[in-house]
Amino acid sequence: MSEVPVIDMTLRIRAETSPADPDMCKFAVSRVVHPGGPHFFASSAEAQGSPLLERLFALSGVTSVLVAESVVTVGKHSAASWAELKPAIGAAIRTQLLTGVPALLETPCNTSPGSRTDEDVRALVQELLDRQVNRSIAGHGGRISIVALRDGNLFITMSGGCQGCAASQVTLKQGFEVMVRRLAPEIVNIIDTTDHSAGDQPFYARTGEAR
Repeated sequence: MSEVPVIDMTLRIRAETSPADPDMCKFAVSRVVHPGGPHFFASSAEAQGSPLLERLFALSGVTSVLVAESVVTVGKHSAASWAELKPAIGAAIRTQLLTGVPALLETPCNTSPGSRTDEDVRALVQELLDRQVNRSIAGHGGRISIVALRDGNLFITMSGGCQGCAASQVTLKQGFEVMVRRLAPEIVNIIDTTDHSAGDQPFYARTGEAR
């Protein structure tokens, strides 16, 4: 864990590289960066109109940004160096907050649901799973996979530690669904097709009684 130097001593930023993924780093800020969230951005195109995101994606090596209240989680290319990126990311966050201008655009100007095909949307969601969600829940032995995307309905399945886990619906509803709806407003429903009763520790007993 390392502290990113800041000029304004009332604004502190702590950078912590993920032990599960060396290409992910969490920046905890002493002020709210943007209320609510999480807000996930997988490309510079999605960041258009959001000042902080534009600053971050302008840095060579940045591949994704997740903003949730006072925490900014940044993903990078494996060849990029955190030694160079951490101070630059800290400076970008500090500079943005000191401007007083909102860091994020709530409705990205580049979002045009009607212009994206199901294949485009599925690719975006798959990237979200690969870069953020599955890497996070892998520590608990879990995984979320796409089954199909039809008529605005995203069908998924949960496996490993998530199959039958009592916390899986919290993971789905409060984490994954929030990110998906931010990333792809075309998706109307997210349907879990998992047979949770077949999990290693099912919370839906076959008899219908909770275990």
